[in-house]
Amino acid sequence: MSDLEVVADDVATEPSAVGRVAAVVFNPIKVDLEAIKAAVKIEEAAAGWGRTLWFETSEEDPGQGPAAQALAAGVSMIVVAGGDGTVRAVAEAVRGHDVVLALLPSGTGNLLARNLDLTLDDLKGSIHSAFTGEDRKIDLAMVDVRRADSRTDTHAYLVMAGFGLDAKMLANTDDELKAKIGWLAYVKAIGLALRDKNQLHLRCTLDDGPARSLRAHTVIVGNCGSLQGNVQLFPDAVVDDGLLDIVLLRPETLFSWFQIVGKIMWENGVLSRTRAGRSVRTKDVRALTYLTGRRFVLTLKGPEKLEIDGDEFGEAIAIRTWVEPGALTVRVPLESAE
Repeated sequence: MSDLEVVADDVATEPSAVGRVAAVVFNPIKVDLEAIKAAVKIEEAAAGWGRTLWFETSEEDPGQGPAAQALAAGVSMIVVAGGDGTVRAVAEAVRGHDVVLALLPSGTGNLLARNLDLTLDDLKGSIHSAFTGEDRKIDLAMVDVRRADSRTDTHAYLVMAGFGLDAKMLANTDDELKAKIGWLAYVKAIGLALRDKNQLHLRCTLDDGPARSLRAHTVIVGNCGSLQGNVQLFPDAVVDDGLLDIVLLRPETLFSWFQIVGKIMWENGVLSRTRAGRSVRTKDVRALTYLTGRRFVLTLKGPEKLEIDGDEFGEAIAIRTWVEPGALTVRVPLESAE
């Protein structure tokens, strides 16, 4: 029997006849499906849940369609088995629905899982937590994207969205280097930025404040702050504080780039891990501006490439982004629920 036939047979199951039912939305490229099915079968039986439903993503549909199918089947929980892009797509589809998301981290990023302090590379533990853990409400960030032809499309994101030296460049730094030397691997990404003379000409508004016109090399809006290698791009960001964190990189000289590297890589990535280190943090520098708010509108002089949760989203001439506090419910282990 093919996987497609199994999925069709599972969808036909009546959830109401067996109590709570979960669905797994999985990226077939990034997961070991048979291992997941074996672990799910054990945990669903132990928890007294019905037979889990299975929905596969594709290159054309990274998760919204499969998640919509799961919602139509009346599931209580969707286990997302994939990278940050799959998690983002499923979260976008379940917005406004009373369903819980459980994460089965797969891939190299797993930034939302990292910011929730979930254990990575533990298939059985993650599946066990999905069926036995507690719920935690976190914020969901939304963004309206205006294109050069005046079309507008709306997306959800959980980690970061930005222009310039954005979250994707930082998150996709060489994996072997990250495994060996941690945060120092990001120096390679910053080194590429030193040769990038691109300037964003923008006009922005934060909440009900006045509009500001400025130039920046990079603008990143974050729903949470931690990158791989324990680097804190937004050291004060929390996934459930009802706020967006914004950073503008505005280097004017080579020295200002070194200031940025020092703040993000050294202070946020190393010193902030200890109480003594946090006590010696320096003042903000002009090349690195942090803002917080609930709504942020940014208009560009011309089209620029946009990244959302590490994926390319084409070119945009403007974005309007806002936070929906507590709009997403995720399953976390019992000991980390508080």
